Amino acid sequence: MVDQVEAESSARSGRLRFRVERRSGLARLGRLTTPHGVVETPAFMPVGTLGAVKGMGHDRLLASGAQLLMTNLFHLLERVGAERIAGLGGLHDFIGWDGPLAMDSGGYQVFSLAGLRRVSDGGVMFRSPHDGSRVELTPERVVKVQDLMGVDLAMVLDECPPWPVEREAAAESLRRTTLWARRSLDRWRAGAPGAAGLFGIVQGSFFEDLRLRSVADLAALPFDGYAIGGVSVGEDRDLGRQAVSWVAPALPEDRPRYLMGLGTPEDILHAVGLGVDLFDCVLPSRNARHGTLFTSAGMVRIKTARYRDDPRPPDAACGCSLCRRHSRAFLHHLFRCGEITGKVLATEHNVRFFLDFIAGLRREIAAGRLAGPARGEQPEDTREAERR
Repeated sequence: MVDQVEAESSARSGRLRFRVERRSGLARLGRLTTPHGVVETPAFMPVGTLGAVKGMGHDRLLASGAQLLMTNLFHLLERVGAERIAGLGGLHDFIGWDGPLAMDSGGYQVFSLAGLRRVSDGGVMFRSPHDGSRVELTPERVVKVQDLMGVDLAMVLDECPPWPVEREAAAESLRRTTLWARRSLDRWRAGAPGAAGLFGIVQGSFFEDLRLRSVADLAALPFDGYAIGGVSVGEDRDLGRQAVSWVAPALPEDRPRYLMGLGTPEDILHAVGLGVDLFDCVLPSRNARHGTLFTSAGMVRIKTARYRDDPRPPDAACGCSLCRRHSRAFLHHLFRCGEITGKVLATEHNVRFFLDFIAGLRREIAAGRLAGPARGEQPEDTREAERR
């Protein structure tokens, strides 16, 4: 059964609005309005860590159906600097992207750069992996930088603990993350509205009571949206999905919900069915650079010998430039020869696959029926590739 619900979110300036238009079970078809355009949800955000998706220009992203782009505060701050970007007109002008932009806070780097940082209630002090310099992130500085850069969806600074972790350590990490969330919101509401909307991030590792405590604490605060963090940090797939099932249905109904960094098609389908609206993941571009394609028939590992004389397109159901013009044999040849064009074509294909996949989920929700098993669930060549 499909029903219509309308609600708007305006925690600080009313510059970010969200409306749920249709439902199918818990799945939501939504409309997120930002200063730089409207995003139809559920939506997948390609990851442009430094302002660009590796191997794919903005024109090709737009042609593939991308509505918004995810960027990374830590890496842009370290390599370019907030003041320099602001002086060049803000992040949209600097990277040449006219649509909505989202920005992570650097919280994932608290996990991924564990050997190069020191965490306290005040914030995080990093030693730069680029040049060894000191990079300090506090909740207030993160918000200031996001305001200067003028992003549409900004994330609070959070601590992302690895798995496994002791419950006591997870609880302490959650206490600190909640403290940072309150400080971030205080700074956000007091500052100039350069950025459009601020998201709180649910943590608590893989302990149900901690996750639900985090939801309750953040829901009591007037954030513009809520993100589910702390997944894809060493846990197995079932545990990650369990955490999403605890959190997503408990989040405020009238705000967008964002699952951070988890994004196989199966993961997306599972989370959409629980009411998640936004996704990002490096998987499409990263896998593409290593010669692994997502297709409607399953995973294709194009460097394996079976594709050397294969005249078929990588995916006959796909409309990307690779699948319209080239064969599996040609792409195999490009990868075997180390030709960079192979990675470029594969990246466009994978990103297009993810964007088409989630557009299909939007159609299924609009029709009042949940999508079936995600494409790619039964890889066509996995076992054979492993034997070679």
